[in-house]
Amino acid sequence: MIKGIVFDVDGTLLNSMPVWENLGELYLKSLGIAAEKDLRNILFEMSLEEGAAYLIKTYGLALTETEVVSGLNRRVEEFYREKVPLKEGVRQYLDEFKARKIPMTIATSGDRQNAEAALKRLRVSSYFQGIFTCAEIGSSKSQPDIYLAAALQMDTEPENTWVFEDAYHAVLTAKKAGFKTVAVYDKANDRNLARIWNTADIYLAAYTDFALVYKRMAGE
Repeated sequence: MIKGIVFDVDGTLLNSMPVWENLGELYLKSLGIAAEKDLRNILFEMSLEEGAAYLIKTYGLALTETEVVSGLNRRVEEFYREKVPLKEGVRQYLDEFKARKIPMTIATSGDRQNAEAALKRLRVSSYFQGIFTCAEIGSSKSQPDIYLAAALQMDTEPENTWVFEDAYHAVLTAKKAGFKTVAVYDKANDRNLARIWNTADIYLAAYTDFALVYKRMAGE
């Protein structure tokens, strides 16, 4: 039974991952600092706040966490406000869930203002009952708190709530917390493709064939 849907933003609703892949390197470069080779992989599973704390500690930045987060956000806010697109096929899925009166919420490890700016520009904000961010919840997606908060907003139980995610660690967290999971392909997660495939209840290479996916979600 499908009582509610929780959507991740980056790499799931929005084709935004390319801007994040080099964000740490670009930010350090603006400070005249050379980044370590695998920085993008180190920061990949962190929230902005966790990433900022890592950069401060590792590179000895004489900045506060708030200042680093602000600097990182300035490099991406224009992208979200003016350029980032929806993933192809997403709008149909949102329309179909809305037509079936299934409530939807958002759970993102990204910045609220960036997400809201993009979703408003793309005219999909009205589909969602609320937006939850890791910063506001106080934990990353390595913990289930954000998904539990989203389910509470919709008054649904985890076993009847589907989480759409693109990253392995997020799919795994939701799965362990009792949620049903749909993994959405994003190139940024190619290195974990096999683990994502084997963990999620449903794997989507793209947002196609909604009717078939819905039947699988409904257990038909």
